[in-house]
Amino acid sequence: MPPIADRVTSLPPYLFSIFQQKKKELEARGVDVIDLGIGAPDLPTPSFIINRLVAEVQKPDNHIYSSYNGCKEFRQAVADFYKKTYHVELDPDTEVLALIGSKEGIAHMAMTVLNPGDTALIPDPGYPVYRSAVHLAGGKPAYLPLDANNGYQPEFHKVPADVRDAASVMFLNYPSNPTAATVDVSTFDQAIDFARKHKLAFLHDAAYSAVTFDGYQAPSVLQSRGAKEVAVEFGSLSKSFNMTGWRIGYVVGNKELVKALSIVKSNTDTSQFLPIQKAGATALRSDFSAVKENVSIYEKRMTIMLDALRNIGIEVSKPKGTFFIWAPVPEGFTSASFVEKVLEEAGVILTPGIAFGPSGDNYFRISLSVDTKRLQEAADRMKVWNPKES
Repeated sequence: MPPIADRVTSLPPYLFSIFQQKKKELEARGVDVIDLGIGAPDLPTPSFIINRLVAEVQKPDNHIYSSYNGCKEFRQAVADFYKKTYHVELDPDTEVLALIGSKEGIAHMAMTVLNPGDTALIPDPGYPVYRSAVHLAGGKPAYLPLDANNGYQPEFHKVPADVRDAASVMFLNYPSNPTAATVDVSTFDQAIDFARKHKLAFLHDAAYSAVTFDGYQAPSVLQSRGAKEVAVEFGSLSKSFNMTGWRIGYVVGNKELVKALSIVKSNTDTSQFLPIQKAGATALRSDFSAVKENVSIYEKRMTIMLDALRNIGIEVSKPKGTFFIWAPVPEGFTSASFVEKVLEEAGVILTPGIAFGPSGDNYFRISLSVDTKRLQEAADRMKVWNPKES
């Protein structure tokens, strides 16, 4: 057997790949599986974006390597989007970097800011990639507590002094995956103050910033005073414009962090295919009516699932953002045992909260990534946990 690095062999398998394998096994047995696990939009990419891609693919000049930091049109479109949406000025040449999806950027940024043995504060519960990215970079992940009773806002005072003093980087994510929690700018003000005081790089993942409900607009961390001194923000077109497979995103903010990440990326990739970047620019320069249509669909789906959950005794308040529902596990179950029961007996894939950190074990996550008919069917099948409702 060829040698494999310890950093790889010691890394737990990616949870969602495990579920996809279980899905294949069940389908091979003839089970009709409804997948509410992975956060991948099922809606189509808007046609105006596809049309721009097709037009640009026809041009031979676009078949060359992109510049390492992404094409100017895309970076300018990101800067214009921040100016229009958040009234934040960005220099497209020094404060914006194109990414091959924000997940890639987050993983490479961990490598950029962490030396072996350095500590990184990651939200608990939080997106599992933060932990794995820190692990692969040789760092030590430490949990930043998020409490449901506090709206899943960071509780910096609960970070032990020795952990806080050892940390060099902090991750946050709002609207939150998995909890769907949302915040206002004051939360970012506190986070910026904490990062400045303790000399941390602050990495904010804003992948779901455009998927919001009831008039709520998710703020940008760059709206906070002093944010550019310590922070960068990762954005993605995956969730807003249904462009998951296109792999296009960006990072904006602190010049030094952006430049350092560009050095890492220039030694590992050559940015994204130019027609995809240009189609992404077209998306960001649009009126976002396509995003609003998506949000309207997710809101209808959310209403169906929230009503169905209440009917089987699981109470959940409607979130203001993301297309996730973060629901409490029924009494007598752990998140893993509940999800396992629903998968084996109902053929519905959910995500156990323990996958997102220790404090998630009393919850499970639902992704609203199927149409309303299938969503209702999934909700009906989930009654297996409660014989009174079956």
